[in-house]
Amino acid sequence: MFPLQRGRRLRVNESIRSLVRETSLSPSDFMFPMFIAEGENVKVEIPSMPGIFRRSIDLTVEEVKELYDLGIRAVNIYVKVSENLKDNTGKEAWNSNGLMQQAIRAIKAACPEMIVMPDVALDPYSIYGHDGIIKDGDVENDSTVDALVKMAVSHAEAGADFVAPSDMMDGRVLRLREGLDAAGFQNVGIMSYSAKYASAFYGPFRDALDSAPKEADVVVPKDKKTYQMDYANRIEAIKEALSDVEEGADMVMVKPGIAYLDIVREIKNTVHVPVTVYQVSGEYAMIKAASERGWLDHDKIMMEQLMCIKRSGANLISTYFAKEAAILLNK
Repeated sequence: MFPLQRGRRLRVNESIRSLVRETSLSPSDFMFPMFIAEGENVKVEIPSMPGIFRRSIDLTVEEVKELYDLGIRAVNIYVKVSENLKDNTGKEAWNSNGLMQQAIRAIKAACPEMIVMPDVALDPYSIYGHDGIIKDGDVENDSTVDALVKMAVSHAEAGADFVAPSDMMDGRVLRLREGLDAAGFQNVGIMSYSAKYASAFYGPFRDALDSAPKEADVVVPKDKKTYQMDYANRIEAIKEALSDVEEGADMVMVKPGIAYLDIVREIKNTVHVPVTVYQVSGEYAMIKAASERGWLDHDKIMMEQLMCIKRSGANLISTYFAKEAAILLNK
């Protein structure tokens, strides 16, 4: 018999398509990653990320207010640290008057309802560009975790709502939870980068913060593959996410985004906490470059990718498109 069920009946026009649409996007689905620089009235575009800037704290605050007015409710913040403040201990990371701590206080003072999630990792503070302390030619796990606890507590003291460890050290979520609780910050959450892959998609981000691994006069790893995940692995990602939840993570993250949606769905089906997906700098840069050449329709491909990330199971999407997408959605 010729089909009684015709799928096209539900695709006849936009009104019908919107009635049966399974996934929707809103500005509150987005978190905006922001880069913060020293000084005042500083706004420097990142060449490999058109439309994304390193801003001084005063201009960051103004941007945060605009984001909030658009309906965006979370920012993930990173700092560009002066070279003279970098060493192998990362001690500037827990300076109570450091750039990150000043930025958190300023944002929360100007826009108290904005959720601030500062990055917790030592690479912006490291003379070697690694996420931890170098010892005997590798990133030493446990001493790095001790440093991360000091860093996270200093963020909480400055007013952070969540801390966002992106380092991929073993056991760090448990130690962060213990450290935050011991300091009286039981209500400060942890959004853990649980499945962070050793990806080539991070290049523009490392340009923004000068956080790529560097050659040195001592033996250091040439890349971050001894702690970030092998992109050939799937089951390992599930194990990492489950471990972080058991250690106290309130949210877990998959990074990068669009090429890892199978991992997002696996983790979403496994854990019972919100799942964040980071649509990273390389993914952003590729869309910008292709659309500038007329090879792709910028807004259409932007919204398609964001919708696909949400469809895969993301509760929150960290994306450099957050502001552009929110403006489009609000129209």
